[in-house]
Amino acid sequence: MQIFPGTNKVNSSINPVADEHQLRNTPQASNPGVSFGDVLGNKIAENQPIIFSKHASLRLNSRNINLSGEQIARVENGLTQARQKGINDSLVVVDDIRLVVNVKSKTVITAMQSVTDNNIFTNIDGAVIV
Repeated sequence: MQIFPGTNKVNSSINPVADEHQLRNTPQASNPGVSFGDVLGNKIAENQPIIFSKHASLRLNSRNINLSGEQIARVENGLTQARQKGINDSLVVVDDIRLVVNVKSKTVITAMQSVTDNNIFTNIDGAVIV
């Protein structure tokens, strides 16, 4: 804020009209379809660890598939990207491991290695290669 000497005029650097315009044009405000609950749910989900369903755990054990900490971090990064693109159920490919994952709940539904004969993936709406 500046006060000009010899006058009662004040020059404020805050422009309420411009500030209101900026608030209205933030990404959240410009997309009326995104609710506070959706934004909060996404933030909470980002901080949740990956969950392995009973089926996925059985597949990992029976197929002798072991994910390293680095691979799990890459899967989490891929899920973040999938969420940003609006994917619900994704095939996530990390090295030679294929995971079908529910993106919202971060739950691995099934797992397989690329050496298996079955290379058909159903019930997915996107794929992420990390």
